[in-house]
Amino acid sequence: MVKKNVVRVAKLQFTAGQAKPGPALAGLGIVMPEFTKKFNDKTKSRGSEPVPVKITIFKDKSFDFQLFTAPTSYKIKQAAKIESGAKKPNNEKVGKISFAQLKEIAEYKLPDLNTDDINKAILTVYGTCKQMGVEIENIEEFLKSTK
Repeated sequence: MVKKNVVRVAKLQFTAGQAKPGPALAGLGIVMPEFTKKFNDKTKSRGSEPVPVKITIFKDKSFDFQLFTAPTSYKIKQAAKIESGAKKPNNEKVGKISFAQLKEIAEYKLPDLNTDDINKAILTVYGTCKQMGVEIENIEEFLKSTK
């Protein structure tokens, strides 16, 4: 197999199953309808969640793309049933999720994180929750066990 010369790598985000040709894709030099059809086909089962995608563009105008899990903040907002995070997360709490929900989000995000340790993934998602002003029920025991 001949290696193609990579011209550019772009990281974008589209709603699952709803990518359309437009300004975000225009500057990449790829056949936009071809990308949007492939992207939409691969993501149509993911509802209306945002899907980050890494597109690798080659010299011959062909491309490959890699899909990622939905952003952590999206999953937290979904679990806590909130519209947005806190403006001042240290002073304001906007929602609460259970430890089980936190663990579920961490398991979902694990393929995209730079660890394969579920406890580290939980701590990563917990950090995002704190920055958003979302409290975690029954997190104390877990935090004690990781020290």
